[in-house]
Amino acid sequence: MKYKHIFFDLDHTLWDFDANAKNTLQQLHLDLRLAERGIDDFELFYTNYLLHNDKLWARYRKGFIKQEELRVKRMWLCLLDFKIADDELAREMNDLFLQLLSTRTVLFPHTVEILQYLKDKKYYIHLITNGFEDVQHRKLESSGIKAFFHEVVTSERSNSLKPNKEIFEFAMDKSGANISDSIMIGDSLEVDIAGAINIGMDQVHANFRNEEDEKIKPTYTITNLRELEGIL
Repeated sequence: MKYKHIFFDLDHTLWDFDANAKNTLQQLHLDLRLAERGIDDFELFYTNYLLHNDKLWARYRKGFIKQEELRVKRMWLCLLDFKIADDELAREMNDLFLQLLSTRTVLFPHTVEILQYLKDKKYYIHLITNGFEDVQHRKLESSGIKAFFHEVVTSERSNSLKPNKEIFEFAMDKSGANISDSIMIGDSLEVDIAGAINIGMDQVHANFRNEEDEKIKPTYTITNLRELEGIL
């Protein structure tokens, strides 16, 4: 086999962040009676959350904001969209969101099957994720896939973030892998694929959202996880 070590991203690659976030926000919308506070359009609220979350994560990856600011500000901005300036409510929403989100179990189609396939072929399977340490481990446990992974490298654990080289170097060290026998699988061209390219590692772009970038050319591209059987 050309590869021995497989490094997956988690959110948006194996664990369906958008679906799980929507389920969690729907519960918060009901439990906190947000409609009575003026958030009567849940779909708009959810769409705004995704936009704010993506922008704040981009700022977090570049070191412009800290973890706590990311967590609270995304909720605060969602409330502000509906002319609600309530810091206490934003913090309550953040705390409940993180507690509930990590218990959600929606995975992308064929996640369990492909992980079992790779395990049966004796690959060493790992994760490199920019998510928070406690939250990511609870996601893995709740969704029943934690046992597949030898090493779980988070941005908190490595003190770095994809696409920076340092998080990949940390993952190489902890897993005992070499660049030449490793491959990275992730959904983000700018984060997962570019990060692996920067360190000289082959990559598979899990292109579930029809993302393209003329400057970033992955080694392989798939549109569903079952296609990994043709690569690995």
